[in-house]
Amino acid sequence: MKKLITLFTALILCTASVFAQVSKDDTDKAFKILEATDKNLAYHGDYSATISLLIEKPGKPKESLKYKIFERPDEEKMTIVQLAPEADKGNGYLREGDNLWSYDPISRKMTHTTLKEALGDSDVKIDDVNQSETHWRDNYKVTEFKTGKLGQYDVYIISLQATTNAPSYEKTTFYITTKDPRMLKEEDFSGSGRLMRTILIPKYSKVPAGWVAVQLIIRDELNKGEQTTQVVSDLTFDKLPNKVFTKAYLDSIN
Repeated sequence: MKKLITLFTALILCTASVFAQVSKDDTDKAFKILEATDKNLAYHGDYSATISLLIEKPGKPKESLKYKIFERPDEEKMTIVQLAPEADKGNGYLREGDNLWSYDPISRKMTHTTLKEALGDSDVKIDDVNQSETHWRDNYKVTEFKTGKLGQYDVYIISLQATTNAPSYEKTTFYITTKDPRMLKEEDFSGSGRLMRTILIPKYSKVPAGWVAVQLIIRDELNKGEQTTQVVSDLTFDKLPNKVFTKAYLDSIN
């Protein structure tokens, strides 16, 4: 009888958790924290940067990739050009709004693709560098909002579920510092709740325009031991010429 009561209680608690909803006030607070985290970053207006990726996979030699990224967040425009390795130099991506095209420097042709595409053979996806002021509220609902600890840091723990097809993952949990909000950790899950990817951000740099996450570690949780380390350098905030966001520009540098 005691076991039956225990089982019945567990079922009630489980059912209650399934149907528990985040309050409207907590939902709004969670979105405001996520938006404040974005505003705390340096990426406002035009910017360019070099992104270096070190890919590690068990049983394989380490692979290094390098890209130049140009972005104009206000107009949802972005150009990415591959710098290394030499064999792939000149490969690129051109984004305008929800549309993304990959560029082949040999044929000089553009192929329509998706923001969910990965950079090379890395664990970094194009939409990881997507900067849009409304992307949180447009694409997610809040499923959990609480405070906790991550190492020495007091953090907000915010879990989201995708409401559109735009995000790469159906469920994501973010760990954000409660002071001067910065994202320290991201966990990406499948629709069934399986952990797919973990992103750690161990190093930030402060510049006049805000914070820059200069180092990220992206772990593939399905393939243990597989990870990509991303390093950001050569960051500038100069106004970019319009031609940078065109196919003609990709043609010109090849």
